[in-house]
Amino acid sequence: MKVGLFGGSFDPIHRGHIEPVREARRSLGLDRVIYLPTARPPHKPGRILAPPLARYTMVELALLSEEGLYASPHELTLDRPAFTIETLEHFRAEMPDAELSLLIGGDSLADLHHWVRWREIPQAARLVVLARPGWNLDSVALEPEVAELARTDRVVLLRQPVVDVSSTRLRELLAAGQPLPPGAVPDLVVRYLQKYIPYR
Repeated sequence: MKVGLFGGSFDPIHRGHIEPVREARRSLGLDRVIYLPTARPPHKPGRILAPPLARYTMVELALLSEEGLYASPHELTLDRPAFTIETLEHFRAEMPDAELSLLIGGDSLADLHHWVRWREIPQAARLVVLARPGWNLDSVALEPEVAELARTDRVVLLRQPVVDVSSTRLRELLAAGQPLPPGAVPDLVVRYLQKYIPYR
């Protein structure tokens, strides 16, 4: 079985979190991709997030009609920041026969050398790098060891159309009580936001 793992704060989840993953699943032949909303992102210390369970609920709602895309509460169960290598070790133990891929944005590849035990990550899972708005691999100077890693078969760089939607901008609109761009957020998530308004 080929399994992708895709972590993030998803604050809130939007089409930019879904369409590239849907395409990556198709092009790489992944049986499923598991979304991992994290309670406390280690790379965003001090930032106020919507409640973890609200963000997890929104991910579940967003993925209800998406074939092969699932949500996992694993990173919500920790009482500390979740580190990627530990998440990979967890899923390796849960699915010892699975071929794991870790889906990350290009900005995360550029920052990879700052992650905890980062050199072990490409040994535990193939890295699948998704296109991100405002990020271009050709114009970014990667740390030399990461650049060398990116030239191996442990890293797959996907050249996908960029989905120009920003969680930051969506939060600003929600906080101001303004409408969201049409289609930016799945309908069920919009209804959840309208009822619970976690960003005001």
